[in-house]
Amino acid sequence: MNENHQFMVDFTLPEEMNMQFMSLIPQQRLLVNDLFSRNILLTYTLSLDRKKLWATLIAETELEVIEVMESLPLTSYMSYEIHPLMFNEIVQESLPSFSLN
Repeated sequence: MNENHQFMVDFTLPEEMNMQFMSLIPQQRLLVNDLFSRNILLTYTLSLDRKKLWATLIAETELEVIEVMESLPLTSYMSYEIHPLMFNEIVQESLPSFSLN
C-alpha cells in the first residue's frame, strides 16, 4: 500500500538573478500551477527579500520529492534542503454555503 507524506522544501535563491534565470520564470509558473492542479504541491512561498522559497508537497518518498523539484527549471540555480513533516495545517478556502430555503 502506498502511503503519502508531506515534505517541506527550503530553497536558497541565488544572490543575483541573471537574465537566463528570469527568462525561466514563466515556465516555472506553468509547472508550479500544474503541480497545484494535480494536488502534489500544497504551498509555494517566496520571501519578500527574494532570498528564500518554500514549497510543501505530498509524495511517497524523498526521492519522489527530488524528482519533482529537479523537474522545475529554476531548481538548478538554487540550493535546497528537504524536510519530512509530521504535520502541516493549512486553512482551506471554502465557498459560502447556500441555503435551500
